[in-house]
Amino acid sequence: MEFKRVLYSHLKEWKTRPNRKPLIIRGGRQVGKTTLIKNFAKKYKYYIFLNLEKSEDIQYFDNYNNIANITDALFLSFNIPISEIKNTLLFIDEIQESPQAIKYLRYFYEEVPDLDVIAAGSLLEFSMRQVKSFPVGRVEYLYLYPLNFPEFLEAIGHNQALAALNKVPLEDYAHQTLINLFNKYTIIGGMPEVVKAYTETESISNLPRYYESIWGTLKNDVEKYTDTESERRIIKHIVACAHLYVNERIKFQNFGDSNFKSREVGEAFRNLDSAGVIKLVYPTSDIIPPVKKNLRKSPRIQFMDTGILNHSLNIQAKLLGLTDLNEAYKGAIIPHIINQEIISLNKITNNIPAFWTREKTQASAEIDLVIPYKDMLIPVEIKSGVAGKLKSLHQFIDRAPHCYAIRIYGGNFNIEKHKTPANKKYLLMNLPYYLGTQIEKYVEMFVDNY
Repeated sequence: MEFKRVLYSHLKEWKTRPNRKPLIIRGGRQVGKTTLIKNFAKKYKYYIFLNLEKSEDIQYFDNYNNIANITDALFLSFNIPISEIKNTLLFIDEIQESPQAIKYLRYFYEEVPDLDVIAAGSLLEFSMRQVKSFPVGRVEYLYLYPLNFPEFLEAIGHNQALAALNKVPLEDYAHQTLINLFNKYTIIGGMPEVVKAYTETESISNLPRYYESIWGTLKNDVEKYTDTESERRIIKHIVACAHLYVNERIKFQNFGDSNFKSREVGEAFRNLDSAGVIKLVYPTSDIIPPVKKNLRKSPRIQFMDTGILNHSLNIQAKLLGLTDLNEAYKGAIIPHIINQEIISLNKITNNIPAFWTREKTQASAEIDLVIPYKDMLIPVEIKSGVAGKLKSLHQFIDRAPHCYAIRIYGGNFNIEKHKTPANKKYLLMNLPYYLGTQIEKYVEMFVDNY
């Protein structure tokens, strides 16, 4: 089963662009990179597929010392006339296994510009460290993440819900259907293998073995790139307990009731971040763009996928019985999935949204997200409470040079007029949980029309 991914349209645009550079698809293990490119390869007359985890494929980069010989050997082996080079796609999968292949990407661009080249791999940051002359400026990047909510709707074949989701502003009659489907998506998550298994049986009860397989593979992958037994112990400790601290601000020192030092834990977290397994989300104190993240302050942690997180917490059965998932696990699951949704909007960068803090002795405040739009930072709170309880948001609005705020909650879409306790008037746009991937469209509509 092939899922329709949003990134596919970016691949088509890349293919039509003159002077295109070799393209690297980046993303964590098992998010669907290989399937996406194999599907895209159908647009070509000829297709060369290399998996560098296989010795017979990696040998092209080990045995030849120039790009002309590599190209000739590939076309000969795959029985493709060299005259068809403009109609051929070369896809190099698991490129992280060969720093030499990464280095050669620049020479494909410089010496064989008629050949379309796409590479993909997990844990690329680790391999890049071994490449002395990385082809900076000679390659392009696209980022792939687990399926987001629109992609999930496409996968389960609910085209009417997808059409309703894409209409801005949303019609009220679509709310209940979309909230029910979003709850299901939040429980299952967006890992392609898990979603595929669900579409085949429409049962959540048979999914745990898929989560276990994926999570085990991810953990083993990262451990391969540690240098010492001490580093492996710290990585194992973090992945064994990090789920217990979701949506909390963490400290590296003695993380998870350990005796590990701040420097050691920080390095391990950064390795997990590079692998896309657990991301670090840092705060900002800015009220206008650009957002400067404070890397000295305590971050939050963001798992690759909320379905894997739910499985690690063993709360999926409990989630099935809730009407508002913001009540789940200390209110942590909905902010996590909305962060995941917003991260999935990245296609050419790997930007992680920041949360906002104001840390004063008697007036500390914290807001779940800030969204840049034009010359403004729009504060976003994720909760079920009434507007009058949005104390941190009020502190932000009182200091901001604008009057726009967003609440993401379990209710219907609407826009309200309010005042802060300091009597500053502001507009509050209430967005249902399932509009995370649509937030950029709604911010534009909100600011430009109100």
